[in-house]
Amino acid sequence: MTTATGAAGVARSARQLAWVNLVLMLLVLASTFAVIHTTHACRAMYARLQVLESSQWYLQEDYGRLLLEHSTWASHYRVEKVALEELGMQAPSMDHLKVLPR
Repeated sequence: MTTATGAAGVARSARQLAWVNLVLMLLVLASTFAVIHTTHACRAMYARLQVLESSQWYLQEDYGRLLLEHSTWASHYRVEKVALEELGMQAPSMDHLKVLPR
């Protein structure tokens, strides 16, 4: 009876070992797919980052051009020229100026 009990214990131990091996194999496969998914997501995000950096560079150049254009249009010389030529404005004479006390 001890050999039968010993054989049953060995068979049960072999089944447990097979289940442990199966669970470990499934965990290895799951971690492999997780690594593949993470690598793919990382590459996709890096490609998106490059697109956004390119867009940022373009917008920065455009902003610089707009600042230059703004400073050109708002220069004192140009404002005075437009006021005189296009709007017919004139600087007030000294008779029309009044200094207010503080």
